[in-house]
Amino acid sequence: MKTLKKRSSELALASIVDESSSLPSPLLPASILEAWSSLDPSVKAALIASDNASSSTQPTKDSSVSSLTSTASSTSDDGEKTELGVIVEEDKEAGTKTVMRPLERAPKNVFEITKTTSHESTRIEKTSSSTVVTKTTIMTTAKGWRNVFSLPISYDVNMVPNGTLLDPRNLQMLEATGFHPEGYNRRYAVIDEEVDSLYGDKIRDYFTAHGIELHTTVIKGGEPDKRPDAVDTILDAMCKYKLRRREPFLAIGGGVVLDIAGMAACLYRRGVPFVRVPTTLLAIVDASVGVKNGVDYCCAVTADTYKNRVGSFYAPSSCLLDTSFITSQDARNVSNGFGEILKLALVRSQDLFELLETHGHALVESRFAKCASVPDGVAQRVIDLSIQIMLEELGPNLWEHTLERCVDYGHTFSKLLEMVPGVDIMHGEAVNIDGFFCCLLAYLRGFITMDTVERVFNCMQALCLPTTSSHLKADLAWQSCKDAVEHRHGAQRIPLITGIGESVCVSDVTPEEIGRALELLEKFDHQKSGE
Repeated sequence: MKTLKKRSSELALASIVDESSSLPSPLLPASILEAWSSLDPSVKAALIASDNASSSTQPTKDSSVSSLTSTASSTSDDGEKTELGVIVEEDKEAGTKTVMRPLERAPKNVFEITKTTSHESTRIEKTSSSTVVTKTTIMTTAKGWRNVFSLPISYDVNMVPNGTLLDPRNLQMLEATGFHPEGYNRRYAVIDEEVDSLYGDKIRDYFTAHGIELHTTVIKGGEPDKRPDAVDTILDAMCKYKLRRREPFLAIGGGVVLDIAGMAACLYRRGVPFVRVPTTLLAIVDASVGVKNGVDYCCAVTADTYKNRVGSFYAPSSCLLDTSFITSQDARNVSNGFGEILKLALVRSQDLFELLETHGHALVESRFAKCASVPDGVAQRVIDLSIQIMLEELGPNLWEHTLERCVDYGHTFSKLLEMVPGVDIMHGEAVNIDGFFCCLLAYLRGFITMDTVERVFNCMQALCLPTTSSHLKADLAWQSCKDAVEHRHGAQRIPLITGIGESVCVSDVTPEEIGRALELLEKFDHQKSGE
């Protein structure tokens, strides 16, 4: 019997050529064999010679596998063949094509790139008798490397059983500060000055009960204190304490302190873990659950102060939420927190709005403590819904690559309101004034009815929130729109509600429109004004 080749095509040909062989079954159907037999002998000879010639240039079976690994190709949508593992990016608008070839030692992260850029220009020359159009295309090629790394972000927002966070039997705060070698019996915390006066002894006693010495830095937590020098104070203290690179520290206080401490955490040793422990309603539903940190910045060139102009996206290692802290706030601060909660209700949740509409005033008076005027479960439901909605909106867009954000509702005109020299407007109050003004803009556009406007207005009044300010004038409002264009990358992107729990972003608000909304604002019977 003739020795058969290893390639499948040669096996098939051998079964035809060696017709005298007694194979148990043919490798080709009988119809193919009959067709072969009917061919002229000279044609058969030519086909056999051709196949033998090609087989002499083919690699062996082992080298064929190796060859496929290095030269196999795939076909892209436009029909162009590329090597396996190679990524081709095309930006037709920019006229660029980038070919990325993975490097052997880091094939998922580091790529050798070749970028081709095409620039086309057109020149038109007119003479008395003709028009000459000349199109010129310039191709440039650049080489380099691209480093690709997806930063894993994961942090738990933990609801602590009410009133138990500072109980030494509850180990959540101790465990949040990390596990350390035996004998490492110290921890570091940044504490809001007001919180320290109310809870400082209990915080220190908690760690003393576990044989740990707590080192603290106490800072002021008011809006005027949200400045870079507060960050420096924490950094100095960290250097003195010699905070380890993987040692989580505690940030305990309101939103201002959490923002300042988060900024320090991002900067120290290029990033150390920190645990947020919010102690105000506003911080529990807003500052504690996202990844933004920052401070206001006083510019030496323009002599202006810019709200949250310097900051970072830096996630905490975890958050510990104990709503019992709210009971130590005064009524104004509780209402201030509702400014952010109502914002979320207006753009995302009719259910949350109805809870505020029905129980909001009682919740302000009770400060989220159990009372006969608020049914069981309502206070916790308001907190849970607020946090869940905020996380749902922030989670897929942590770095704000998408700038059309419904959670920016109430944050267009409020920024400049808060920065008016000498003004006494808290953040949630300013957000609410902005939010009601945006309701009027939505009404003037026909997005909502006057019944909806009045329903929102009544809910704001019940929550003891201001709905206007003498500082909200046409020039400030229009400057806010221009600032929004700068902050939101070339467009206003102002969220307006289209109904309770629904919203859209618009980018065409005009000075005339603002003027009409301000005139309408004056017609309401405002019980509170932000001054």
